[in-house]
Amino acid sequence: MSDKVVTVFGGSGFIGRYVVQRLAKTGVRVNVAVRHVERAKFLKPMGNVGQITPISCDITDAESVARAVQGADAVVNLVGILYPSGHGHGFDAVHHQAARTIAEAAKAADARALVQISAIGADAESDSAYARSKAAGEAAVREVFPEATILRPSIVFGPEDGFFNRFAAMARLSPALPLIGGGHTLFQPVYVGDVADAVLRVLSDPKAQGKIYELGGPKTYSFKALMELMLATIGRSRLLVPVPFGIAELQASVLQLLPVPPLTRDQVTLLKRDNVVSEGALTLADLGIEPTTVEVILPAYMERFRRGGHYSRYAA
Repeated sequence: MSDKVVTVFGGSGFIGRYVVQRLAKTGVRVNVAVRHVERAKFLKPMGNVGQITPISCDITDAESVARAVQGADAVVNLVGILYPSGHGHGFDAVHHQAARTIAEAAKAADARALVQISAIGADAESDSAYARSKAAGEAAVREVFPEATILRPSIVFGPEDGFFNRFAAMARLSPALPLIGGGHTLFQPVYVGDVADAVLRVLSDPKAQGKIYELGGPKTYSFKALMELMLATIGRSRLLVPVPFGIAELQASVLQLLPVPPLTRDQVTLLKRDNVVSEGALTLADLGIEPTTVEVILPAYMERFRRGGHYSRYAA
């Protein structure tokens, strides 16, 4: 792939930075299509001079997307949101309509490969708007670009994640943490580096085209078990309080009005369904990737939440 050009949409995000870094190591030229070019400049040192180029792009504008994929041999769409925001960036606009626009541009540019990042739980019949929009995006992409490869990760963890970091920050200030629905929802956390490796594998393997892979880690945990693991890692004891779904929905009705909502009704709906790899699905193993356990990675980036931070390990 060393003589190729890859356009990555959403390359400055959590998963994106790892994808860009790994692509750069293979020698490809990477165009990073983002809303804010200045916020993506931290990616440039991951490659040689001129190898990584942030490009200003509005994914809701077809002409802007077409410019971003011009000359690209492959396209990766990592764009996603956890809650609707202003300026027309709702679930359908970002996960469905923009995905179609990117697929159409990739096809018109004669890109040989397209990778669409979706999510485990994508379902056209789901009660969750997030899950429905992800399913609609998958359908749109496959309609326009049948050879596209779709990756559906479970909850993704790593140093910049919005899951463990978020709850560890809460644990630093609050004596209790909520267990929505009693904390029984199952997850199969997947390491961000493994997801990035999966992107590279499917880009370099023509046999992966047109397939769907569900990406999960080697272990399944309940939400409660993940909270217990996080607390043990940061050395803090906190009360875990079960919150029935009904009460959580009432709380989310208020919280989702905040500019950056800590919880929305749609997220509560998602928690009513387990987030694990489906039986019979293609997985990381089919890509030759051995999934990394949470226990191996979590301690490496949770130190700042311990009393004493990094130096707490040396305390008597």
